[in-house]
This record gives sequence, C-alpha cells and structure tokens, in this order.
Amino acid sequence: MPIGTLAEVVDGILYVWPTPALKHQKILQQVAIFLTNSLESTGTAELIIGPFDVYLDEIGNSVQPDIVVVLKENLVILNEEGHIHGVPDLLVEVLSPGNTDHDRVRKKNLYEKFGVKEYWIVDPDTKTASVFSLQNKVYHLHSEGVGSIQSELLKQSFQF
Repeated sequence: MPIGTLAEVVDGILYVWPTPALKHQKILQQVAIFLTNSLESTGTAELIIGPFDVYLDEIGNSVQPDIVVVLKENLVILNEEGHIHGVPDLLVEVLSPGNTDHDRVRKKNLYEKFGVKEYWIVDPDTKTASVFSLQNKVYHLHSEGVGSIQSELLKQSFQF
C-alpha cells in the first residue's frame, strides 16, 4: 500500500477508505482539543490523533482510529519509533459516509473482543456521541447525547 493510505485489517480482511471530509475533521479537532487539555492537566494518559496504526494483535487486526488514548499505566504499548502494539484504553471514531457500519458494528465488535475499556462513536452529521464502556468483557452504552460526551473511564464530561 502507498504511504498515507487509510487502511485497516479486521479479522484478516483489508478495508481501504478515502480521506475524511471537512465535517469529520472539525469534530475530530473539537474532541481532540478537549481530550488534550484534559489529559495534559491531569497527566493521566497519552493521546494520539490518527491516522496512526494500532496493532491489536500481530496476526490480522490493525486499525487506524481517529483518536487513541493510552493511560499512563499502559504506556509500554507505545513505540516512539513506530506504532502501538497492544490494546489502548480508549478509542474514538468519528463517522464518515460509507463506513458507518464499519465503525458502529465491525470495529465496535473488534474493540470489545480485544478489551478496549471505552469506545466513543461520534456522528458529525447529528453531533450524536455514543460512549460504550466495557463491563464483564461486553460493551454497554454508558451515555449517548447530542453534542456531549460523558466518559466513565476518564470521569469527565464535555460539550462540543
């Protein structure tokens, strides 16, 4: 694949996507600014804005979430010279036309399977944010709101 290609491998199947639209990027920026300010003030985690490769395993599951958050106690999965090899604590996906089912179903199931503690899905058209928290190895809808996110993992909420 050419450098810069937005591609993911889920259960050994390759998915390739076009670059995101402006609406996607604006919502992504708002969420990233909140998280950056929040995490910098507390020093509890590292934030990475995608595209960035996250290898959930080494045999067929590599994703490029919009935002990756790794709590301080799990920073060992970060490789300053490369990518993430392991399971981040929080992943954020901003929906794009043409891949909503990929984020809402396929990736949600994948993140649940690998034990990502919290998963946010943000729809830039409706500004609806769904926050899923992992409880007993199963995602439960923790909160859903228009223009608001309530994180159980980070113990914070914000408006966008």
